[in-house]
Amino acid sequence: MLSIEKQMVKAWYSKFSWVLLLYPLALIFQLLAVIRRFFLCRFHQGKPFSAPVVVIGNIAVGGSGKTPLLIKLCLELISRGLKVAVVSRGYGGHASAYPLQVAGDTAAAICGDEPLLIRQSLPLSDATVVVDPQRNRGVAFALRQSACDIVLCDDGLQHYHLHRDLEIAVVDGSRGLGNELCLPAGPLREPASRLKSVDLVVINGQAGLKGIASDANYSLKPARFRQLSTGKVLAVDAWPFSKSVHALAAIGNPQRFADTLVSLGMSPILLGFDDHSTMTTSDLNFDDDLQVIITAKDAVKFDTVNFDNVWVLEVEAELSTGLVDNILDAVNLG
Repeated sequence: MLSIEKQMVKAWYSKFSWVLLLYPLALIFQLLAVIRRFFLCRFHQGKPFSAPVVVIGNIAVGGSGKTPLLIKLCLELISRGLKVAVVSRGYGGHASAYPLQVAGDTAAAICGDEPLLIRQSLPLSDATVVVDPQRNRGVAFALRQSACDIVLCDDGLQHYHLHRDLEIAVVDGSRGLGNELCLPAGPLREPASRLKSVDLVVINGQAGLKGIASDANYSLKPARFRQLSTGKVLAVDAWPFSKSVHALAAIGNPQRFADTLVSLGMSPILLGFDDHSTMTTSDLNFDDDLQVIITAKDAVKFDTVNFDNVWVLEVEAELSTGLVDNILDAVNLG
């Protein structure tokens, strides 16, 4: 049985659906979103930090693949000699106090799955990762902790208490903006016209979505399989087991994960969870001898796993030419 979240997402991305009955509420939500943005920007923008802040977010709920993009941008910036900080709300985590500086061994239950994945993907000496629901406080804390040249905020496009020097909106190229209605009748946190006011629109997938003017695009490429229990690595074209596999994903768009496995010639049996849902070892145990593949975002939820048939599909973002240069030029670091 589909959860309420999955039922809503399915309805939002259908051409005709019962959610259209919620259209009057969507109009009220849209009006309130516009009014909220106007007043919060008026009082909170224009108060810069000691380093430029780049917000990477989206206007639609659900996954758009922005975390791999953020990780790749951080690695590119670090390769150019810059020290970066990442600030995240830490959705799904429950720390006893904030701000929280994330370490490689911080539990996902404390900091959230995405911040831990980001922390483990970046070199310790050149990156600081901080979790705080109050992102402006988190940014100030990160800048006190280390001499950062640039701060990337994971999500938070609608967190207008936070001053930002550059806004990047990420759009899922496979799903677009759904029915283009605001919550609760559609998936949008703000009207689609908001994309015209951000600095860069970046599409995950092929550019050219109808009605969306994009500035760049990127793609998520399968990089390797990693055995969760041992760390053993397999090339994506060297899979020695049956092509029939169990695929588990607690991400915004589990079908994208299944489609990636299909592109590798596999026949996944998909078990999709709500985004950020907790996974336990019992979820990895099936009454057959098939291999189990999970996402890197879900892998950080497990401390130890003794099953030798559980693998992590690690992906990397491939950026369109000039995106990093455009970001650096926009914040005067080019």
